[in-house]
Amino acid sequence: MDSATTAYEAAARGYDLYFLHTSYGQNTETKEYECARALAEREDLPVADFLHIETDHLSRIGASSLTDDELTVADADLDGDEIPTSYVPFRNANLLSMAVSYAEANDCDAVFVGAHSEDYSGYPDCRPEFFDAFEAMVDVGTKPETDIALEVPFVRDSKTDIVERGLELDVPYGITWSCYRDDEPACGTCDACAFRLEAFRNVGERDPIPYAERPTFE
Repeated sequence: MDSATTAYEAAARGYDLYFLHTSYGQNTETKEYECARALAEREDLPVADFLHIETDHLSRIGASSLTDDELTVADADLDGDEIPTSYVPFRNANLLSMAVSYAEANDCDAVFVGAHSEDYSGYPDCRPEFFDAFEAMVDVGTKPETDIALEVPFVRDSKTDIVERGLELDVPYGITWSCYRDDEPACGTCDACAFRLEAFRNVGERDPIPYAERPTFE
């Protein structure tokens, strides 16, 4: 959902899009890939290319309930301040490294990321400071003539803000996926589902994807 809204935001800013989707052993990688492909085929998006990369090193490393079968995805705790079991150790640095390689090879001007403020309360590699530091590393580690900006348009926004902007941009949320547990229906009770459902409720809209249950998380 966040990545889809970010793609539409990038298009609204005048960028042609190079889609990078990574399967790294996450529980819902099949559904996520299906949604990414469907998004890339939208006629209202200027998609120049779609690259799908499969890598298993993050799942082999483990230590995350998203990739390790020995760990269970926890139920949502919207008020918790501890790093959740779904945190994949240093995942965004791994994914961004691939994205920057892809961007440099195609002379792209920017890499867009869908992280937002409710992510970095629990995921250290979603903080603004992380993206600032990574962008500095990109400047040092690419060719002198390469100039790739790291754009995180919603980094200080809430999930509700993202839904509001996405509805303005006509993002097809019915072909997006957020659940950490299941391919279909979405569980409705993991952190990703809870934040998503709450955001749609906050804007007075019904989330169009199927859920096993739609708790209120009061």
